[in-house]
This record gives sequence, structure tokens and C-alpha cells, in this order.
Amino acid sequence: MTPRTVFVNLPVKDLDLSVRFFTGLGFTFNPDFTDERATAMIVNEEAFVMLLVEDFFTTFTGKPVPSPSEVVIALSAESPGEVDDLVERALASGGAKAQERIADGPMYGWSFLDPDGHHWELIHMDLSPG
Repeated sequence: MTPRTVFVNLPVKDLDLSVRFFTGLGFTFNPDFTDERATAMIVNEEAFVMLLVEDFFTTFTGKPVPSPSEVVIALSAESPGEVDDLVERALASGGAKAQERIADGPMYGWSFLDPDGHHWELIHMDLSPG
């Protein structure tokens, strides 16, 4: 089976602010899917986050913009240090703390809210034997 490509669609108030925020975290954007209403933030070859200005977002749903706390977007990290680095950069760039750090057995995580209040969690899982 061919891997499916995932597109997570998030409403944003200020597209330029969101692009600056996520660029500061090291993300890049696909110019082929970018205009004044939307951009495709590249997570990896098979996963994108579509940042859509709110009025454009509603054309996909036909409903009002949902609360940003309806989902938690969790991304893997290569190490606890990468978790800390990304969350600290998010906080320094205008994000807000969401939850305290979690260190539970093989799992280490921490989370932040982006400028629109969307909840992002970074998780490192140490699955090495031992």
C-alpha cells in the first residue's frame, strides 16, 4: 500500500504571523500551495499542515471556526533536547506554555500553544532496549 499523504488544516487569524512563527521553529513551506489565504507547512514528505486564514478555512467546512483546543497536534522529536529546543523557541517567538514537561518511562514531551492557540506537543520516545 502506498503511504497516504496527510494534510492537517488549521485556521489562523494572521497568515504572515503564523509563517514567521513556524519558520522560527525550522519549518519550511511549499510555495506551490501558498497564496494570501493559505500555505502548506512541510512536516515531512507525507505530512503537511495547511495554515488557512479563517474566512478561507470556513469555505471547506461550512461551519464557524472551531475552538483551537479541539485537537492536539503531536510531532515526534529525535531527543529530549530537541523537544526542549523547539518548545523554548516557540515560547520565545510568541507561543504560550500549554502543559508542563512530561517524563514518563520511555516518553519525554512538552507542549506549547501557537499564536492562534493551537496546541502542539513534541514527544520523544526512547524505545531502545535497556
